[in-house]
Amino acid sequence: MNVPSPSPQSAIPRLDLRAVSVAFGGLTALDDVSFDVRPGEIVALIGPNGAGKTTVFNAVCGLVRHRGEVRIDGAPAPRRTADLTARGLSRTLQGLGLFAGLTVRENVLLPVAARHDADDRVGAQLRALELEPLAGRPVAALPYPDRKRVALARALVTDPRLLLLDEPAGGLGADDIAELGVVVRTVAQAGCAVLLVEHHVDFVMDLSDRVVVLDFGRMIAHGAPDDVRDDPRVEEAYLGLKATA
Repeated sequence: MNVPSPSPQSAIPRLDLRAVSVAFGGLTALDDVSFDVRPGEIVALIGPNGAGKTTVFNAVCGLVRHRGEVRIDGAPAPRRTADLTARGLSRTLQGLGLFAGLTVRENVLLPVAARHDADDRVGAQLRALELEPLAGRPVAALPYPDRKRVALARALVTDPRLLLLDEPAGGLGADDIAELGVVVRTVAQAGCAVLLVEHHVDFVMDLSDRVVVLDFGRMIAHGAPDDVRDDPRVEEAYLGLKATA
C-alpha cells in the first residue's frame, strides 16, 4: 500500500481542537469541544445522530464558522481545500462524493492528476485495495462496497498525514468491515493520524486507540475504548442506539 513514511510520535498533535464551538442561528451544534489526534493514532468520534460529529469534520475542514482553535501540526488550520491538502489532510465523505460517470481509475486520479508520479500513486492504491480489475469500469456500475473502496483509495492516493473518515463502515458487511479495519490500521502504523466518525460501535472499540463521545454537541466522554464503553454517560446517550449500530 502507498502510505506515508513512518514518523516518530511527536509532542505536537497532528490535529488539535481547542474549545471549538459552532452555532447555527440559535442552535448550538458544538459546545467547547477539545481533543487531539497524534501521528500514528486512531481516534473515533461517536455519538447519537445529531450529536455534532460531522460538524467537527466540517470545522476542521473550514466549512463552518467556529469559535476556538483548530490546529494541524501546531499551526492554525487553513480554510481552503487546496491548502488543507497541502498540509496533508484527506477526507472521505458519508455520501462518497464520487463521480458516477467516471471510471474507478479516473476517480482515484483526480486528487493527484497534476503530479508527475500520479500513475504510480493511482496504481499503488488500486492494487492495495484490490481495485485493479475494476479500474476501467464506471463507478455507477459498481456495487456499494466497491464504491466505498474507491472513495477510500481516492482519499489515500495523496499520502495523507491526517485522514478523516466519515462512516467508512456504513453499508458494509462483516467481511468488508474486517478488511477496512486492516487498511485503517496499516495507514495509522505508517504514521498517519486517523479521525473517524462511525456508528458501528464494535468496529470502533476494536480499532481505536481513543474514543471521543459527543451528545448534543458536548463531549461527554473521552478515553481508551474499554473505559468509554463502561462509562454510564455513554450508555445513557446510546440507549436505543446500540441495537441498530
